Amino acid sequence: MENANILTPSPNVQVGPATQHVGIEHTATVDRDSRETIGSIRVHDPRIRCTDVHVYYSGDCAINNVSLDIGKNEVIALIGPSGCGKSTFLRCLNRMNDTIVNCRVTGEILMDGNDINGKNIDVVPLRAQVGMVFQKPNPFPKSIWENIAFGPRIHGLAQDKSELDDIVESSLRKAGLWNEVKDRLDQPGTSLSGGQQQRLCIARTIAVGPEVILMDEPCSALDPIATARIEDLIDELREQYAICIVTHSMQQAGRVSQRMAYFHLGDLIEVGDTEEVFTRPKHQLTEDYITGRFG
Repeated sequence: MENANILTPSPNVQVGPATQHVGIEHTATVDRDSRETIGSIRVHDPRIRCTDVHVYYSGDCAINNVSLDIGKNEVIALIGPSGCGKSTFLRCLNRMNDTIVNCRVTGEILMDGNDINGKNIDVVPLRAQVGMVFQKPNPFPKSIWENIAFGPRIHGLAQDKSELDDIVESSLRKAGLWNEVKDRLDQPGTSLSGGQQQRLCIARTIAVGPEVILMDEPCSALDPIATARIEDLIDELREQYAICIVTHSMQQAGRVSQRMAYFHLGDLIEVGDTEEVFTRPKHQLTEDYITGRFG
C-alpha cells in the first residue's frame, strides 16, 4: 500500500510504544493551547462536506465547531485518544447519533447539496448511501446469503431471486469472501470466523450500493492476519467508495489512509496528507500524540 514507507523509523528518532515504526520530525510550530484546526479541511469535489458541526450530549459539548471534507476515492483516518470525539463525529455522517437520547447535532453536513440533518431527509436511504461497519462484527442471525440479500430486498434493488443472487455474489467478491463461502451460503453468518464475519458485514454494507463507507475501529476485535486482510480490502474498496475510518492504531492509519484528521477533546486539531501529518506534524498536540506523550 502506498503509505507503507512512512512506517519505517528514522534512525535518529526515539520510538515509543505508540509510535513504533513511525519516523517523525519535530516540526510542530503551533502551541498546545491553540484549538484552531491546522491544515487543509477542504478537498476538490468532496463526497461529504461538514461545516461548523457541534455535537451536544445533554448540553455538554462533545464535538466543537468541526469542519471537514470527506473526499471521493480516498480513505481518511480519524485518530486521537479515547474520548476525543472521533467516533461521535463519524456517527454524524449518517445520523447514527439520532439513536442516542439527549444528543443534539448542529452545523451543516452536505451530501449532494442537501443537508443530511434536514427535516425532509429520510434516514433509511441515507444510511444505505452512507454505510457503517462497526467495531465488532454483527452479522444477522440468518444465513450468509440472507445477510447480504436482506438490504437490497428491503430497498427494492432487485426484482427477483436471480438478481439477488447476482448482488450477493458481487458483494461477497468485492469483500474478498466469495471463494471462502460460495459452497455454504445457506449456513449461518455467525458460523464464520471473526475476520470472515467482519468481511461479511462489509459485503452487507456494499450490497445496498453506498457511496461512502464509515468504519469504526473495524479491526480492533480481530487477530493480525484477519486485520491484514481487512486492510488490504479497504485499500481496494477506496477505488469505488469514499471511506472514513476511526482507528486507535496509528500504524493502521499509516497503512490504509491517504488523509488523516487528529481530534483532541472534541476539537479537530490537524488535518493533512497522512505522510505529512505523521512525519511533519504542525501542531504540538499532534506531535505529542504521535510520539506517545499521551493517548
